[in-house]
Amino acid sequence: MELTSKQRAQLRSMANDLDTIVHVGKDGVGENLIKQADDALEARELIKGKVLENSPLSPREGAEELAKATRSQVVQVIGTKFVLYRETHGKPKEKRIKLVK
Repeated sequence: MELTSKQRAQLRSMANDLDTIVHVGKDGVGENLIKQADDALEARELIKGKVLENSPLSPREGAEELAKATRSQVVQVIGTKFVLYRETHGKPKEKRIKLVK
């Protein structure tokens, strides 16, 4: 399911308060990073990441590669930071993020 612009805006505003928990470094997007991001997405649904200066990838490339590997969606990329979203099935419905229609 593709996110609408209203849903992206909602997720962007929710991501403002998030801490950066995923860092793409000189190794690019490796297995450990994918596992870390996958676990974080399952627990939180919405995560913020950063592409470090020593990374061979641009912030857009890093976000898209990580999103593809974790079956998530890129909400936004600003500067070196990015936000990913994936609906979780491990939480009860009332604790999941409710997207606007």
